[in-house]
Amino acid sequence: MSLLKLTNDTFTDEVLESEIPVLVDFYADWCGPCKMLAPIMDEIAKEYASTVKVVKLNIDEVTDVASEYGVMSIPTLILFKNGKAENQLVGVRPKETIIKEFNLE
Repeated sequence: MSLLKLTNDTFTDEVLESEIPVLVDFYADWCGPCKMLAPIMDEIAKEYASTVKVVKLNIDEVTDVASEYGVMSIPTLILFKNGKAENQLVGVRPKETIIKEFNLE
């Protein structure tokens, strides 16, 4: 199962208006560390599907959203709750760190 890939048209519906928290993975296709993080994000999406929605946003395709949230380095993970950015992590991190940092359990 691949994660939902956001566009300018789907960001508001899928993230800002979501009933559950949304963990957004800001990435680019050319980014090596982003590719390293991808399988970790897939695991988190499967294991925590009932409590958090995990989505991907390509910063080269959705530049306005990346700029709006100050994404300067990738990969960047931002947790949105009730339409607001709550917490952010930059760089590749182990699965356990991501789970703990974003309080997914």
